Amino acid sequence: MLVFQIILTAFLIGFLIYPILIKLLIKMKLTDTPGGRKIHTGFTPSMGGIGFVVSTFISCLIWLPYEDLVEVRFLLAAFGLMFFVGLRDDMVNLSAPQKLGAQVVAALMVIIMADVRITGLYGLMGVYELPLFTSYVLTLITIIGLTNAFNLIDGLDGLAGSISMVSFAFLGWWFFDVGYDAYAYFSFAILGGVMSFLIFNWHPAKIFMGDTGSLSLGFSLSILTVLFIDIDGTMSGINGVKFAAPIATGVALLIVPIYDTLRVFLKRAVKGKSPMSPDKSHVHHFLLRMGLRHDQVTLLLVIIKVIFIGAVFLGRDLNDMVMLPLVLFSAVLIGLRLDAVTLKRVKKINAESPPVLVKRERKKPQVQAKVLRKIKMTDN
Repeated sequence: MLVFQIILTAFLIGFLIYPILIKLLIKMKLTDTPGGRKIHTGFTPSMGGIGFVVSTFISCLIWLPYEDLVEVRFLLAAFGLMFFVGLRDDMVNLSAPQKLGAQVVAALMVIIMADVRITGLYGLMGVYELPLFTSYVLTLITIIGLTNAFNLIDGLDGLAGSISMVSFAFLGWWFFDVGYDAYAYFSFAILGGVMSFLIFNWHPAKIFMGDTGSLSLGFSLSILTVLFIDIDGTMSGINGVKFAAPIATGVALLIVPIYDTLRVFLKRAVKGKSPMSPDKSHVHHFLLRMGLRHDQVTLLLVIIKVIFIGAVFLGRDLNDMVMLPLVLFSAVLIGLRLDAVTLKRVKKINAESPPVLVKRERKKPQVQAKVLRKIKMTDN
């Protein structure tokens, strides 16, 4: 019953906030300008993360028992820090070092104070426990990497929200199933807030989440995924669903941003570009070129993600030595297939375009002839 109350409260608060927030942001002219790499055409309000972050905090403060609030206090503090960093970035454009520094501070707050970290490889390649310093460094890199990978997929109406919603629903269910109620409640609170956001962010979007939302969501999702991996990997005789491949399951939870980021970085490196240089080579950009709409691309990527989660659930008795290569190989295989289908579709679209171009070319000689006649008349 408490889970339902947490989700419903966050959803209703967000649902009430967004119409007011949209009008306020438009009035203040805090909108996302079209052009460049942007694929929207209008001036759409950004900073939509305000709604679901505020609704998450309020829902947690209303419903979480005191002992659960104490347990997630450092996560809430770091979540709030990332929210303000994203808010500041949406307003004045922080530099990359400034954003990275804030992410490091927020991550270390949770790693050191809440002891949320990757303590080992859980049997992968025979490694069960990592030295403390190695554990800190690996966890820090993982959190920052996943946070920014998630931030990169926020380029399409409804995509980042839908992808995160599936993960938060899974994590909330699993934490609740194994007795980590505080983290389950936090997951469900964000889930309710994101659900309300998607009503206004679905294509055509009335508001974007901006860095205010994408950094907050990506950070919280990376923290909860790391926590899931460590709890599942270190507990034995667990009362609930146990995955023998915690790392592979964690990868499946974030398969879309992980694959997209690695794919984009590799493509840029092959072309001799900086991995951080912006372009339109993301998976969702390619799928749009196929002729799919925003909502169709979003649903396709969500379905792919659900299939991966379903696969690791069905294969939960297989360890990481088996499941991790399977997950990674499947992601590459599906990605290559999507690329091939997209390129084939784009070529077909281009092949159907020449009649228009020919028509234009036919007009050009006529124009040139008129110009020549005028020149001759002038000479005479």
